[in-house]
Amino acid sequence: MAKLYFKYGAMGSSKSAQALITKFNYEEQGMRCWLIKPATDTRDGADIIRSRIGLECQGDVIAPEDNLGDLYQTAGWCDVIIADEAQFFTPAQIDQLREIVDQADVPVLCFGLRTDFLTHLFPGARRLMEVADSITEIKTICTCGRKAVVNARLDENGRILTEGQQVMLGGNESYTAMCHQCWTRKIQEQAQEQAQEQ
Repeated sequence: MAKLYFKYGAMGSSKSAQALITKFNYEEQGMRCWLIKPATDTRDGADIIRSRIGLECQGDVIAPEDNLGDLYQTAGWCDVIIADEAQFFTPAQIDQLREIVDQADVPVLCFGLRTDFLTHLFPGARRLMEVADSITEIKTICTCGRKAVVNARLDENGRILTEGQQVMLGGNESYTAMCHQCWTRKIQEQAQEQAQEQ
């Protein structure tokens, strides 16, 4: 029986690497994979899925207006669907993936972030948390050694940002994974420093 999987983690937790390794494992068994990514994610090129450790592969780009059920019917050839950066899919597209699992009995593995830089759920991630059969955290650590749960957004001076749009693409220069304690402590320290400068 096929399932809808959501495998989430903070920045740098090897989500894309695991997505590409999963694709390799299926293909090594002679199975056909449909590798997809949302059009929002253009950091490494429109149709490239790349991990921080250097693995990369070309995938199909899904625009917000695309209906994944219709695209699947058109393709109609895969044994598994692997979706990277799934937090950027619309809630409707997550529902379409859910329908593919239920109606076509095809497993769908979604990899992505759960929350943004302010610890708020992304709409696609929220829907996955609501409808996925299996939810697994891919863990990574903060510099203090605790489990990282926050995707801290940084400015050009390495200061943590607490304002801005939910989606801003970036890598190590723009984000760092932190535990909640370090994140809140650093924000408090920055506020004290700013108050002293005034």
